[in-house]
Amino acid sequence: MIDATTDTRADDDAAASPSILLIDDDLELCDLLREFFAQEGMRLETANDGRRGLGAALDSDRDLVLLDVMMPGLDGFELLRLLRRRSQVPVIMLTARSAKADRLAGLGAGADDYVPKPFDPDELLARVRAVLRRVGRAPQPVAPLDAEGIRLIPTAREVRVGGEVVATTTFEYEILEYLVRAAGRIVSRDELTAALYHRRSTPFDRAIDVHVSRLRKKLGPLGAAVRTVRGAGYLFRSDPEDQAPR
Repeated sequence: MIDATTDTRADDDAAASPSILLIDDDLELCDLLREFFAQEGMRLETANDGRRGLGAALDSDRDLVLLDVMMPGLDGFELLRLLRRRSQVPVIMLTARSAKADRLAGLGAGADDYVPKPFDPDELLARVRAVLRRVGRAPQPVAPLDAEGIRLIPTAREVRVGGEVVATTTFEYEILEYLVRAAGRIVSRDELTAALYHRRSTPFDRAIDVHVSRLRKKLGPLGAAVRTVRGAGYLFRSDPEDQAPR
């Protein structure tokens, strides 16, 4: 049986978690920072060019924007000038251009901070937290998720069974957290693939099945809670009856 407060916690966590927008044309960096900030209880969305980034910054209620300077088309300095005509959302500029004149230009255009590339993610996180504290939007701790003897700790991306840590891969943890948050609802392979890999699944794509199979084994008897619904997807449900995974 799932803790009745799980869905409420998920909604509360989403509301409490700061919304951060990263505007950067480096796709690999965007993926790395999205995962890094998720571990810290922060929602990071991305836009990979200046014009889309400006639209995303203006169309949604953001708590903070991380803005790369060197982008094709609309660069970071011009984007910031346009953004400041309509919004005072805090902005931290990211750039490989570390000359004093560039830092002054960014701050003069309305940036709240300026972080040169390459940077240590922990340093960037410290700068982000400092800016969020100044505007009263420091992140709240993400509550653990409890489901019939399985405990997930999102901030540490850790799974515990009976108080013992279960060693999981990144994808195994993400699959389990996704299914626990959707407990009682069938989640299709297409949905999981889109959420984890940010792409569509194919008829020959069995990666999700492999991860689920390994996850079940690691969870031992409690792995029966991760059920396969033939032709539909997966369902997280733990009852006293019918404990064998299908």
